[in-house]
Amino acid sequence: MRRCRGRCRGGDGASEDAVLYEATGSGVAILTFNRPDRLNAWGPDIAAGFYSAIDRAEQDRDIRVVVLTGRGKGFCAGAYLGTPNSGQSYGDTMEKASRTDLADLVGDRPPHFVTTLRKPVIAAINGACVGIGLTQALMCDVRFAAAGAKFAAVFARRGLIAEFGISWILPRLTTWGVALDLLLSGRTFLAEEAAELGLVKEVVAPQDLMKRALDYAEDIARNCSPASMEVIKRQVYGDATRDVADATSRAEVLLHEAMPRPDVIEGITSFLEKRPPRFPSLDSTDA
Repeated sequence: MRRCRGRCRGGDGASEDAVLYEATGSGVAILTFNRPDRLNAWGPDIAAGFYSAIDRAEQDRDIRVVVLTGRGKGFCAGAYLGTPNSGQSYGDTMEKASRTDLADLVGDRPPHFVTTLRKPVIAAINGACVGIGLTQALMCDVRFAAAGAKFAAVFARRGLIAEFGISWILPRLTTWGVALDLLLSGRTFLAEEAAELGLVKEVVAPQDLMKRALDYAEDIARNCSPASMEVIKRQVYGDATRDVADATSRAEVLLHEAMPRPDVIEGITSFLEKRPPRFPSLDSTDA
């Protein structure tokens, strides 16, 4: 598997890139959170690097699928508020919290912007997936997780609320009861339970995680129409706020729009000829 590497720097002046970017020859972009010393906790540096890498993948017509993972033992262990200071007083802690600029911490895009991307985003959750890290993972389209990886929606245990859209996505991926359990208790649960609850597609041995996620992503890149995947994503996330009659009517319109496209002809022809499809890539003007 041929890969090319690139750089997506964060905004804090760190000597190492906050997010690493690789592209495979088969059309998969691999984005890696690169702050392992803090379990890839989310901060302005990771936010800026992530947005830059996502934009790069979206604009590259050779990229058809994105895989998101973390370096080290964490996927993303929540928000990063600086290094711990054991000597910090209660008053200092409260003053710092009151001065925290959430917009600066999170960045200029909410986690749900991942659902609006034209290309599928696959999360390979290698370790701790907590708080905003959990929200970001749930906004990806498909999730694989390493066995034993820890998950938690810790907001209630920090005196916070269900942040950044997790109250929207969590009940849709599982059930109201499960969502309320996880959000109200803020308890830690493992990848194996996450799979049982429907939050993760598959649990994989840690050493096999990236291979499994890349095999899945590359199968999509080789065999699925980019135009079809773009429209399907819009349907799934858009239909979440529509009733079934509305969704059906919208699907009929989209189907009529899809029929003249070369993707449909190629999809049917390749099936009849028993060969892999050769779908055209998305252009930057496609919508």
